[in-house]
Amino acid sequence: MAVSEVDLEDYSVYTHFSDEELLQIAVERSLADVYLPPGPSQTSSSSAPAQHPLVTGPEKNQDPDPPPQPPPEVSSSVEPQTILTMFLCKGLKRELSPLQDLIRRGDTEALMDLVRQRSSNLTDPDDKGWTALHEAAFYGQINCVRILVRAHPDLVHRCNLRNQTALPLAAEQGNVSCVDFLLKNGANPNIANKDQETPLFTACQHPNTAVVNLLLRFGAQVNRCCRQGLTPLHEACRHGHLQLCKMLLKAGASPGTRNIYGIQPLFTAAQDGHVDVIHLLAQNGADVNGLAADGASPLYEACKNGHVLAAEVLLALGADTNQATNSGLLPLHVAVKNNHIRIVSLLIPVTSGIRIQHSGISPLHIAAERNRDEILELLIQANFDINAELSEERSRMYEDRRKTVLYFSVYNGNLKATEMLLAAGANPNLDIFNPLLIAIRLGWLDMATLLLKYGADVNAQISKQPSSVSSAILLNMECLPMLKLLLDNGCDARPCFDCPYGQNPHPTLPMSHRPIQELQVSQEAPPQRVTLFCEAVSNPSLYQVSGQIISMLLDYVGHVCLCSRLLQVLDGRSDWALIKLKAVPPHALMQLCRLEIRRLVGVRQLKLLQNLPLPALLIRFLRYDIH
Repeated sequence: MAVSEVDLEDYSVYTHFSDEELLQIAVERSLADVYLPPGPSQTSSSSAPAQHPLVTGPEKNQDPDPPPQPPPEVSSSVEPQTILTMFLCKGLKRELSPLQDLIRRGDTEALMDLVRQRSSNLTDPDDKGWTALHEAAFYGQINCVRILVRAHPDLVHRCNLRNQTALPLAAEQGNVSCVDFLLKNGANPNIANKDQETPLFTACQHPNTAVVNLLLRFGAQVNRCCRQGLTPLHEACRHGHLQLCKMLLKAGASPGTRNIYGIQPLFTAAQDGHVDVIHLLAQNGADVNGLAADGASPLYEACKNGHVLAAEVLLALGADTNQATNSGLLPLHVAVKNNHIRIVSLLIPVTSGIRIQHSGISPLHIAAERNRDEILELLIQANFDINAELSEERSRMYEDRRKTVLYFSVYNGNLKATEMLLAAGANPNLDIFNPLLIAIRLGWLDMATLLLKYGADVNAQISKQPSSVSSAILLNMECLPMLKLLLDNGCDARPCFDCPYGQNPHPTLPMSHRPIQELQVSQEAPPQRVTLFCEAVSNPSLYQVSGQIISMLLDYVGHVCLCSRLLQVLDGRSDWALIKLKAVPPHALMQLCRLEIRRLVGVRQLKLLQNLPLPALLIRFLRYDIH
């Protein structure tokens, strides 16, 4: 039966049935039709199968009310539209009602039966506020939409619980014929839902040029904002839909509207790297340097997300490379942070060194912290300051109060980056906590060797953990190869044997932890008591190696006296008896001469011993290569 031939008053044959009975008849008829191949008498929808709503926008947090769930099992002979809509409804919690099912399938004959009986089910909303017209518009069943609107014209204006009429549901699904019919029958294109989203916003959120064109023709407000302050142009830019952007701009869309975060449409286009849209907006007066509320520029956003072409276009359009965010970071900083090497190469020549200084952090710091070795090399070649220090404010963000680029590389255990920085002139002695102490504490022998080669202070101290002994010794003396490395490079062993108690009894100390257990440089923590070597080496955790430690240290000192605690340690094992004899004077003349020569050469020049005009064997002796 053609819809145009229907007499909506002719329903007398069903007048003795109740609404429930009529609905049951319609359902039984519709279910019987589901398993039959579509015949020539069936009415087909004029629009493509609708898709389930999917919100992809960065500001969205709610979906439109979803359609109910269809029956779980469907024969393979079901018409394609039924299969698709069932699939799209999969996973929803509630099942389709009989009315919803017949609308979903576009069963106009069953629907007409209900109309003739003036069934209240057609106008009564469900628990989500959806009427039969909402369902028909969502599924794109244009013939059902026509029947319902002609039978109940006021349904066009009925809203569900999210304040949606049938129009935005049709617009969301791209059901052009439904949108066209609803608009021609009085649907208001400017009714916004609870999120203040109009049908035009929805049509741009789910891009459809035909739907947008219809809405604009029927007076949709092009600059109407949703609750987040987004306009339809924001959404079109987010999708990079050039044709939609042109349509909206022609209809009067403002390229300067900001959302609640201060973001303009061009910023959105840059965020997603839509080059053509950036060009179009710039030609229509958009500000290429329009800042978001956090101070980020379109260029900053393009650089953050690695959109090389967008960055190039923005630079060509006059984007400011030295515009910092509220946190002080420049586009170069964020490009380094996210490892976008091509963009870093673009920005290096056009970024101000003065602005980098004002930011309080060098791109080198970020490259080192995140192990961006290739970018680090690029920045070094571009003559960025190798010894740049973090500002006091940024340094306080780290518990260890680090300052230099080198510290980050050492802390990460990145030997390649550390060597690169040291070779380029990085000073290993600028930080409050010497990077060498990190390598020592963690037992990184190669890292410590490298730092010492480039002049790291082997006698560096931890300011908040005072000791007469070098902190380098106390941090990891159980690692004998590390201890020898330090002593060979001039670490002063003499203070290890300077004990104020001498041969007298020593006070009892709690030995629950090591004297220097962790690397702490907190400015608020009170200084600890002075740590003595004899206290540290007598800790039970060092019981197996304490004798070897004392023996090795004795090789690097002249005449010393062992205090009562050191003697107690050595008396603990019979095989350590000979170690005590090392401290008994007189020492061998060769040993004393070696110590004197090394003292005269000085700690910083010890690595140059091999350059002295002396026999090779003597050089090796002075360097402790032989005994």
